[in-house]
Amino acid sequence: MIKENFTQEKRGLKNENIDSDLVIVGGGLAGTCCAITAARQGINVVLVQDRPVLGGNGSSEIRLWILGATSHMGNNNRWAREGGVIDEILLENLYRNPEGNPLILDTILIEKVTELPNIKLLLNTAMYDLEKKGNDTIDHVLAFCSQNSTIYRLKAPLFVDGSGDGIMSFMAGAAFRMGAEAASEFDEAFAPDQAYGELLGHSLYFYSKDTGKPVRFVAPQYANTEIEELPRFKSFNLKDHGCRLWWVEYGGRKDTIHDSETIKWELWRVIYGIWNHLKNSGEYPETDTHTLEWVGSIPGKRESRRFEGDYILSQKDLVEQREFSDAISYGGWALDLHPADGVYGEKPGCTQWHTKGIYQIPYRTMYSKNISNLFLTGRIISASHVAFGSSRVMATCAHNAQAVAMAAVLCKEEEISPSEILNEGRIEALKDRLVLHGQYIPNHVLKLKEDLAPLATISASSTMRLSGLAFDGPWKSLTFAAAQMLPLSPGKLPTMKFLFKAKENTKIQVSLLKSKKKGNFSPEVILAKKEFELTLGEQYLTIDLQINIENSEYYFVAFEANDKVSIRCSQTRATGLLTVFQKFNKAVATSSRQEPPKGIGIEDFDFWLPERRPEGHNLGFEFSEAIDLYSTKDLVNGIFRPTVSSNAWAACLNDSHPFIEMVWDKYQIISELKLYFDTDFDHALESTLMGHPEHEIPFCVREIEIRDGQGKVLAAIQDNHQTVVSLKFKDPIETDQLKLSFKQKLEHVPVALFGIVCLKK
Repeated sequence: MIKENFTQEKRGLKNENIDSDLVIVGGGLAGTCCAITAARQGINVVLVQDRPVLGGNGSSEIRLWILGATSHMGNNNRWAREGGVIDEILLENLYRNPEGNPLILDTILIEKVTELPNIKLLLNTAMYDLEKKGNDTIDHVLAFCSQNSTIYRLKAPLFVDGSGDGIMSFMAGAAFRMGAEAASEFDEAFAPDQAYGELLGHSLYFYSKDTGKPVRFVAPQYANTEIEELPRFKSFNLKDHGCRLWWVEYGGRKDTIHDSETIKWELWRVIYGIWNHLKNSGEYPETDTHTLEWVGSIPGKRESRRFEGDYILSQKDLVEQREFSDAISYGGWALDLHPADGVYGEKPGCTQWHTKGIYQIPYRTMYSKNISNLFLTGRIISASHVAFGSSRVMATCAHNAQAVAMAAVLCKEEEISPSEILNEGRIEALKDRLVLHGQYIPNHVLKLKEDLAPLATISASSTMRLSGLAFDGPWKSLTFAAAQMLPLSPGKLPTMKFLFKAKENTKIQVSLLKSKKKGNFSPEVILAKKEFELTLGEQYLTIDLQINIENSEYYFVAFEANDKVSIRCSQTRATGLLTVFQKFNKAVATSSRQEPPKGIGIEDFDFWLPERRPEGHNLGFEFSEAIDLYSTKDLVNGIFRPTVSSNAWAACLNDSHPFIEMVWDKYQIISELKLYFDTDFDHALESTLMGHPEHEIPFCVREIEIRDGQGKVLAAIQDNHQTVVSLKFKDPIETDQLKLSFKQKLEHVPVALFGIVCLKK
């Protein structure tokens, strides 16, 4: 029992002082991935989250799906899904939760954080103040937990602001922007005028369900029952719920920080008004048995403050895909701006313009130019309003945050400030650490002095040579133009044979295309074109385009649309091979060709999109001569996804016991082994609502066994579903040979591996 007598003095709250290496404010996807990355590198982290769960906009409180450069597979960014911790989380979510239940994602995020003992997680804890030492350094922050009535004093040499509104950066005095820049400041032709609006609004979602019996609805008094005030409701789809209702948006004309509660109330008015209309207007009898299952209580916020780093990302950086020597991340979502009037406006819900490929994001955007020990992450990084329209999405924010975490680790190790990483070649070291742990940085090749794998002689039980893909798949109508993507090397293009079925005598046009920019996947340069006659019924067509391939990159063997013709597909799915179609995904585009208004600084081009599994078959074909797409040499080339080549070794389809052998000319001492598998970076792993047809990516190797030169089993993994498998040996092993054996689950998918890294002691 506790009993205290009256006191004339004011009582104080419990105070707790915590010293750490890194304090992260904000537990959205960015802050969470930042904390996990830093803690796994051995530093002590405090993660401050003002909500009861992690994940921010991706959590069960808001329920937005996690997306980034893949853009719902609706752009030309092939194999663009973000790597590292965010990839690990999305793959784990697929494995446990292909249905897309946001509550399950909550558990995964909490598990990933709490399994690391060097993360101090403070949920329901809001930072409210800070103290500086000198003008440009944060000394500590103060935070209050509403659930345990405790004030925390959090001190560290380094701080990360992933709070969304930038509360820590703001209070520290860091330079920031809010609203849209004039077009002239960064030469941004897409910069909006004030009539369109300078801020993106908030959205609030709801779920409904069919109970099987009549359900009545009495609207709350505050519901907006004047549905004619909502012009955008005209496009409402009764089957839509959750974050498909992203267009239920409001607040772009208000202060999206200080008016956030006002904005939330207005969104509640809108949602309950929409539901009242659906239930009680008599226009939607199919909703008679439906009830509201869930309505969000926290809006998904898109935009508020953006803080200034030593560089401000802008429109041309994205559209021109400019390269930066300090690039440590990338983006690829559309330049996606929303009209400020939101659901009350007449304008379309958003204006999305895509770049032809992914773009680099430089390190200089991820720390404050004013506060010496402050990193920026999430949506507050240093970007213009237009560039922010792309860089703001969760997977991009998480990928950036992992880079920030690794930079913080480097700062601690070398006792330097964030900006000093730019000096003395440390950026390359930072890039290497990131790629080693599964991230992808465009055009960076991993080269580690401590990697023993390139010193080994590597052989394989077999290596797949591509002579074709069996004609054993479904027929695909050429309602849309189709193309088989192939990573080709210099030399004569072999003759190819395809199988067609024509409804009548007709013609088919075949082209060979490539991208203007090497490394992109926007087929726009026509290298060859021929027309062929087809007769009624099934027939093979031999195609000789009589062309020499000059550069190693991806090429598109394309067939013009003809709805009188179908082409036979294959059941075989193989790493680095993909079929795409000239069509569009209505979630992110309105036409199969992007044709923006003249003068906004965005390029015209065609979309060539893959289909989602269980569709997404390659075309069946035969080459007159087999070509080499895969090699054991690619296992040590330092690139772990398809780029201008497959960058992979693949075994033959009929190899029942595929393995890799590594032999050194002398004994080596190995402390860690890293293997990089194919988890189909082209597949957008939306975290919630949509659902996926499988628990594991079909390309990913499930079973792995590793033996040393004496035949001793060093590791055996039975149920792998992750991209990166890391084996840290408690006692470093000494051997001159390793044998890596693999088992694949699906008979039509060859075992494949992107890379091997053997770290010496």
